[in-house]
Amino acid sequence: MTSTLRRFRHLLAPAAGAVYLVLWIVAEAGRSGLVEHVIIVSAFAVAIGLASWMPSTALALVVVVPLLQALRLLHRPTDTTWPAYLAIAIVVGIVGAGRSDLLRWLAIPAIGVASAAAAWAMVVPTAADQDVWANWVGSTGGTRSSLVTITLAFVGISGIAWAVGVAIGATWRIGLARVRMVEAQRRTETTTTELRAEQERARIARDVHDSLAHSLAVVVSQAQGAAAIAVRDEHAARALQDIAEVSRSALGDVRALVERIQGAGPAADHGLADVPQLVTDMRELGMDAGFDEHGTPVAVPPEVGGAVHRIVQESLTNVLKHQGRTAGARVVLDWRGPGLGVVVSSRGATPLVELDGTGSGIVGMQERARLAGGWLRAGAGDEEHEFVVTGWLPVPATADLEVAR
Repeated sequence: MTSTLRRFRHLLAPAAGAVYLVLWIVAEAGRSGLVEHVIIVSAFAVAIGLASWMPSTALALVVVVPLLQALRLLHRPTDTTWPAYLAIAIVVGIVGAGRSDLLRWLAIPAIGVASAAAAWAMVVPTAADQDVWANWVGSTGGTRSSLVTITLAFVGISGIAWAVGVAIGATWRIGLARVRMVEAQRRTETTTTELRAEQERARIARDVHDSLAHSLAVVVSQAQGAAAIAVRDEHAARALQDIAEVSRSALGDVRALVERIQGAGPAADHGLADVPQLVTDMRELGMDAGFDEHGTPVAVPPEVGGAVHRIVQESLTNVLKHQGRTAGARVVLDWRGPGLGVVVSSRGATPLVELDGTGSGIVGMQERARLAGGWLRAGAGDEEHEFVVTGWLPVPATADLEVAR
């Protein structure tokens, strides 16, 4: 809205100059000396049109033209054309409304010089041209008196126009400053809200770390101790060792997550190369998990590789929680299309945990895919107790890429 008003404001001066020129041409049509007068009025119209964009040039024109007329180098005004000097008041009014303080104050001496020159051109006769102001109005006060009176009249009219322009310009600038202040306050409020949200996320991250990290540390310690005791039972010892390793890995992930949220840690370094290990981990827990790739793997951006890793990780975790350790799962990466297709299908009906709501896992996977420029859908499959996660992520032709495998 503000930019539109500003553009409209800059168009006012050229529009005023065009209207000024057209009106005077229409008013003087058919009278003698039209060509000479059109040249002068055109110069005044150009001055009006440039008053907003080139105020110094406009001021120079409204001073130079009357001076040339006073010196009889240009056609002097007549009893019907002298009101063309209204251009002086229009120009100084527009300059007064402008943003330049220097030109605004330079307009004052310009008013004096232009008014005196215009009055001289109207009042002072020459031997070759005796048709002057006194003859137009029948004045008997003398040339000097008429010169002073007309000069003061022009100064007064132009001065009033300048003062009005200054007032309008000041009002405009005050209004613009208020708009900018409101915008700045709105941006400040937005920034403050974001900062508070960031602080809240950091607080939550610290709370998660304090509670979950402690619990995982206890699990690691207990699992290692139990594994040392259960040396005679190879399967129990192996299971306890797996618990310790997974818990230790989860503890490291929690710590890295908190550091990233607080801006003190590096970005996640998991990628496509880690996807087969996710499947292997699930297989070691007793799940019938498989991994397939179709097509030729290519390099992908780190954000795409990280998104695929987290999508597969979350999908397999959901299979373990909601379909059980005896579920069957298959992870497929398809490179044959214009991007990378990801499919995680599973079947099972013995959940490890009871469902207590819809959760946020699927929404989180969809958001990861969206941020990487792709999409993701999840829902029941065609067979009984089947669940399918299908996603697609773009693979740029050239980029700062991470090797896929």
